[in-house]
Amino acid sequence: MMTWLAHHRQALIATLARMGKAPYATLFAIIAIGVALSLPAGLFVLLQNITRLAADLPAQPEISVFMQQNANDADITVIRQRLQARTDLAGFHFVPRAQALAALSKQAGVSDLTAGLTDNPLPDAWIIIPAQADAQNMARIAAAIRGWPQVAEVRDDSQWAQRLTALLGLGRDLVWILASLLGAALVAVSGNTIRLQILTRREEIEVSRLIGATDRYIRRPFLYFGVVQGLFGGLIAWLILVVSVLLLDQQASKLAALYASNFHLTGLGLIEAAILLAIAAALGWLGAYLAVNRSLRLTESR
Repeated sequence: MMTWLAHHRQALIATLARMGKAPYATLFAIIAIGVALSLPAGLFVLLQNITRLAADLPAQPEISVFMQQNANDADITVIRQRLQARTDLAGFHFVPRAQALAALSKQAGVSDLTAGLTDNPLPDAWIIIPAQADAQNMARIAAAIRGWPQVAEVRDDSQWAQRLTALLGLGRDLVWILASLLGAALVAVSGNTIRLQILTRREEIEVSRLIGATDRYIRRPFLYFGVVQGLFGGLIAWLILVVSVLLLDQQASKLAALYASNFHLTGLGLIEAAILLAIAAALGWLGAYLAVNRSLRLTESR
C-alpha cells in the first residue's frame, strides 16, 4: 500500500514539475479548457437565474373575460350568476369599464392620451381565479366561458407560464448539447497535449517497457497530467463565471430596481462548482487515457 501511494505521489510531483517546465504552453492549454467549459456552465447559470426569476413572479394565474361593448347591466348579472354557480372557481371580481379607464389614466405616459378620448373604449371585464391553476383546467374553464352571451374575448394568463416552461426546456436541451460537443472537444485537446508529451518521451517509454514496466505504471503520470490540466481548466472556468456574474449583477440589479424588484444574479453553488471541477478533471483523464492507450498499442506493434 505504501509503495502504491509512493508511486502516485511521485507521478503527481513529476506532473507538476513537467507543467512548470513549459509554463506558457500549459497556461494556454488551461485557458482554452477554461473558456470552453465556461460556455455551457454560463448558460446553465443563466437558466438557473431565469428559473429563479420566474419563481418570484406572481404564481396565481388568472382568466380575464372581456364583455361586448353593448353589454348592459342585465348581461353582467347573468354572467355573475353563472360564475357563482361554478364550483371550479376560487374567486372572481368585476372590473367596470370606468374603473379600468381610471386605472389606465394613472399610468405614466398614458394620461395625456386618455384625456383626449370622448368615449371610453375599454369594455367591462371579469377577473377569474380558478380553484386549480393547472393549464388543462384553465383551458377548460376558458373554453366554457367563451360560449356565454355577450362575452367578446377570454384570455388565459397561464399561457405565459407555458411559454416560459417551453423556453426553459429548450435552454436545458441546448446546455446538454453544447456541453456534450465541448466535452468531446476538451477530450481531444487533452489527448493532443498528452500525445505531444508521449512523442517527446518515446525513448523513455520504450526503455521502461524493456526493463519490465507495466502499462499501468507508464500510463499513470500521463493520466495525472490530464487530470491536473482539466482541474486547473475547471478552476479557470469557475473564475470566469464568478467575474462575469459580479460584473453583470450590477446592471441586472439596476434593471430590477426599475421594476421594484431586488433581484440579484447568483453564480454556481459549492456543489455545482465541485461538479464542474469533477467533470473537467474527468474529461482531462479521459483524453489522456485514450491518447496513452493508443500510443502503447502503437509501441507494441513495433
